[in-house]
Amino acid sequence: MKLAFSTLGVPGLPVPEVLRLATAHGYHGVELRAHPEEAVHPGIDAARRTDVAAEFKAAGVEILGLAGYARVAAPGDDEPVLDEIRALLDLAHDLGAPYIRVFPGASPEQSTAEADATAARRLGTAAEYAADVDVRVLLETHDSHRTGADAIRVLGLVGHRQVGSLWDVMHTWLGGEQPTETYAALSPFLGYVQVKDISSPDDTTPLALGAGVLPLAECVEVLSRHGWDGWLCWEYEKRWYEQAAPLPGLLGSGREHLGRLLNESA
Repeated sequence: MKLAFSTLGVPGLPVPEVLRLATAHGYHGVELRAHPEEAVHPGIDAARRTDVAAEFKAAGVEILGLAGYARVAAPGDDEPVLDEIRALLDLAHDLGAPYIRVFPGASPEQSTAEADATAARRLGTAAEYAADVDVRVLLETHDSHRTGADAIRVLGLVGHRQVGSLWDVMHTWLGGEQPTETYAALSPFLGYVQVKDISSPDDTTPLALGAGVLPLAECVEVLSRHGWDGWLCWEYEKRWYEQAAPLPGLLGSGREHLGRLLNESA
């Protein structure tokens, strides 16, 4: 498996500094938070996109994906959501990134069937555009659809190779799902896996990997046992928790912890 980290952990950090951290600590890739607060987002022009792609190539670091914020199950008109997804897909294509991330984002007022159908309809439409630009749309286990069982209700309706899943290990755990259950549900669709750690269900402040309660060893063991050789991406939610320790000082030990888990599961 290859290792990456998300720029959610280093809010606003310029691309050269992100690349310096990745190369210094042995990460193969970076997930870019695609938000206007960040250096890379759908509003940047063609010249900047070319420059960013060249910077990553020169550093020997891959852009794993773009973490967007489109909410595919949310109530409302389809077109604004689809426009947001298309803009992310265009940016990913221009940067050479294989994936974009979207959220479910259903409202409590929606029925499960309505939310699932809305998400599947939008993802099915987006899939055709995604195929044209050769980028996959990944539905993250998050918010209204936080478990693998939730996600496959939507993905099964879509049934398109350009639409897959992003396994966020915190949300599936908070949803009461065991790693073996999540993998069984998501394996036909799995794009990559987001790892992280927290102290409890009531305190999701990000911690150093291995310092909390999330079943990271079990997740890595399940993936290894099934011969999965994709990406593990550390999503450290510093942007949402200002009191959390700075990520740069944790990247080295995090890389070592994931390395140990991979060795032990081999």
